[in-house]
Amino acid sequence: MNDDIVEELSGEEIEQIKKKSIKGVLSFFMRTLLLQGIGLSSAFVLSAFLSPEDFGIFGIVTQIIALLVFFSDIGLAASLIQKKTEPTEDDYKTAFTVQFILAWLIFFIVLIIIKMGFLEVKIGNQGVLVLLALAISFPLATFKTIPSIILERRLDFNKLILPQIFEQIVFHSILITMAWKGYGVASYFYAIIFRSIIGLIVIQFLEPWFPKIKIDRASLKGLLGFGLKFQLNDFLARIKDQLYFLALGAFLPLKDFGYMQWAKNWSMYPYNLTVQNVMSITFPTFSRLQAHKDLLKRAIEKSIYFIALFIFPILVGMSVFIYPLTELVDKYQKWQPAIFSFVLFSLSVSWSAISTPLINSLNAIGKINQTLKLMVMWTVLTWVLTPILVWKFAFNGVAIAAFLISFTSIFSVLMTKKYIAVEIMKNIWPQLVASLFMAGFGFLGIKVWSSSYLNFAMGGVSSFLVYALVFFVLSKDRFLEEVKSLRKHI
Repeated sequence: MNDDIVEELSGEEIEQIKKKSIKGVLSFFMRTLLLQGIGLSSAFVLSAFLSPEDFGIFGIVTQIIALLVFFSDIGLAASLIQKKTEPTEDDYKTAFTVQFILAWLIFFIVLIIIKMGFLEVKIGNQGVLVLLALAISFPLATFKTIPSIILERRLDFNKLILPQIFEQIVFHSILITMAWKGYGVASYFYAIIFRSIIGLIVIQFLEPWFPKIKIDRASLKGLLGFGLKFQLNDFLARIKDQLYFLALGAFLPLKDFGYMQWAKNWSMYPYNLTVQNVMSITFPTFSRLQAHKDLLKRAIEKSIYFIALFIFPILVGMSVFIYPLTELVDKYQKWQPAIFSFVLFSLSVSWSAISTPLINSLNAIGKINQTLKLMVMWTVLTWVLTPILVWKFAFNGVAIAAFLISFTSIFSVLMTKKYIAVEIMKNIWPQLVASLFMAGFGFLGIKVWSSSYLNFAMGGVSSFLVYALVFFVLSKDRFLEEVKSLRKHI
């Protein structure tokens, strides 16, 4: 936690934060609904036109870049957002300069990796081309960092979402078109380049910030106090995720890695739609509320309530209807070996939907040391348990490990309760019970849903209605109360 004095907020400021946060969540939700709709449509098309090997190649390349992303930040952006007092111009200049230097360093590291040639054996020339495109996007992204931070601190989420909308529309439009024309993995090269350029143009138009090169020692020291701990947390997350996925990519046959990558990617759509959407708002909001524990408690519980309301039925629906989908669409039958992994990944995401807001809350109030402990535990468990299960169950072992490890998310609940008296079960049990009824109904009719597109659509609608009915019976009063509260601040 920074040494700055925690800022006490007036009643009017608190009301403004509530209004901006709720409007931000709604804006982000509509944005995410649009973008995830585009992404899901893209996934449907790519699943038909790309092979498991193509997914494997792109998966390996993205894991390499995701691992290198760690070295391009050192936590300065998070430190500026979490900072309890308004950042100075020297703070912004210092953060930009350091990130700009690191971004070019990453670019040259990627060029060296490409020049060495050992990756070409695994991912081929097209994979190398995609890696180059991602490397080029690093320096371009630094010009978006400071304008994005300014908008986040201002809680101006309506502007913040626009660059992401333009980026995703451009990215997926180019990607789908070129994959349809048979460019294969190389389709990602052009999509990534144009995405980076359009995002830079839009963010600078909305929040112009002319790059200024300067490193102020006092600013850097202050920002690193929180930033390095935050980045260490991120580093452990990357060791747990990107580095271990990269190791699996080197070990597993490309086709098996493609199955795993496909299952993992599809299972993350509900998470990106709900959890990631809310987290984009809550970190700056929770940071502003850290001196008001009662308000913070209610904000966390409200976030978890609505996340569970949406993500539980989506995960259940995807888990039930993924098999009928692969039966009905001929081009999707090649993905049936990955269904078991997909279901387990989806179930593990349900735990993440609860733990991620809590981790986010602890970081927002400066308890970064506590979240580091959790990340160390998850990293060790991942690296110890996954190889054993992969040896026993091949690529499905990755999903089995993720599912088992997800139950340790209970520790994030216990840790958060030490600082904030949040109540978790009260906010998720109606959604959980309704989801179990939905799952039972869906699985009973799985052969019917697989027989025709009409039955598939009817199964999806009726399963959702089962969820909605059970949930409304169990939580009608609470739901109406929460909706009324949201409408009050819109």
